[in-house]
Amino acid sequence: AERAFHALGGQGLILEGFVPFHREVSLLAVRGLGGEVAFYPLVENRHQGGILRLSLAPAPGLSPELQEKAEGYAQKALEALGYVGVLALELFQVGEELLFNEMAPRVHNSGHWTLEGAETSQFENHLRALLGLPLGSTAPRGYSAMANLIGVKPDFREALALPGLHLHWYGKAVRPGRKVGHLTLRRDTWEGLEGNLPRLLALAGPW
Repeated sequence: AERAFHALGGQGLILEGFVPFHREVSLLAVRGLGGEVAFYPLVENRHQGGILRLSLAPAPGLSPELQEKAEGYAQKALEALGYVGVLALELFQVGEELLFNEMAPRVHNSGHWTLEGAETSQFENHLRALLGLPLGSTAPRGYSAMANLIGVKPDFREALALPGLHLHWYGKAVRPGRKVGHLTLRRDTWEGLEGNLPRLLALAGPW
């Protein structure tokens, strides 16, 4: 650490310690022009190489207390900033505690499941908020998973043969490490979603 400090010219540094967290979760919050606020359920996020690969909504085993705690953090941030639109909070879950990781003042990749899995998508609610329109319901429509397509183009026919699956292709050239689309899968029960996760992950390519 001392050698690194001198190699960087003795500039001030911030050192971050490792947090032994149980999982990463994220919360999407939306605030309207009139100050009204709505929250989506907490989502569990799984990464590979620092890139989001899979989101599960609502987060499996989510307790009402954890959801309430996350909403309280988001409410304070929204009001302190006078923010309007969708805001994403990324948090580490340690037991029943939440530690702040980072904040994204925009619609968020971990919220793409809302396109098919929520009564109102994050995109629609972002526009509603900015235009001063009433916010739409953030209630989930059952259980959803979102898998990013990273440097891989799935077989469209095979993907769309899976009931409840939606393919979102961005029209980009496929390159290693490049996010070129995502898949969403919705089921009425957690068991129904969990049983189809292997097929979803197989379509999204190797981890």
